[in-house]
Amino acid sequence: MKLSEEEHRRIDEAIAAAESGTSGEICAVLAETSDDYFFAAGFMAACGVIVAAVLAALLSHWLWISMPLPYFGLAVLSAFVVAMLLIRFLPALRIPLVPHALRYRRAHENAAKQFLLHNVHMTRERTGVLIFVSEAERYAEVLADAGINAKVPQEEWNGIVSLLTGHASRGNLAEGLVGAIGKAGALLAMHFPPDPDDHNELGDRVVEL
Repeated sequence: MKLSEEEHRRIDEAIAAAESGTSGEICAVLAETSDDYFFAAGFMAACGVIVAAVLAALLSHWLWISMPLPYFGLAVLSAFVVAMLLIRFLPALRIPLVPHALRYRRAHENAAKQFLLHNVHMTRERTGVLIFVSEAERYAEVLADAGINAKVPQEEWNGIVSLLTGHASRGNLAEGLVGAIGKAGALLAMHFPPDPDDHNELGDRVVEL
């Protein structure tokens, strides 16, 4: 789901407002997906075809149904080819086939990658925060740099993630991002008040991938 211009404006304004009360920096990244999952979904589909073939062979044996082996092999091959074509040309079928653990691992890896790509780790006082959402996986994470982690416990970020995912589950992703940014800004303001020499190091715009 792409953000509208109005939603972009609200989120960008929320970032600017949150950063006005702290020397910390906030970066927000919204990814449509964190992997194409073709090979992972293909592997799971292939496993399904193999299991179905074994069950079909056992059932035909129990029911005394005779089928020439070449025909059976062609049927299995056809099922595999059809499954691969469906996964290739209908990407929406991939995510349901991929285990939750793998989806979350890919999304977390993408969050760590975005943390580095957007230089959240390069702020002067190591006070950068990344608010990351990957829609396809229904995954959200807050990554804070070393200077913040020394003062803010992980439970605080978990609460922000819960707020964000709660709004997202109700179809209000933009509202969730605005709320998460506001709460992150309030946390940063408690521990990292504004610095007269501070300047905007990461920009005030949500990034869509």
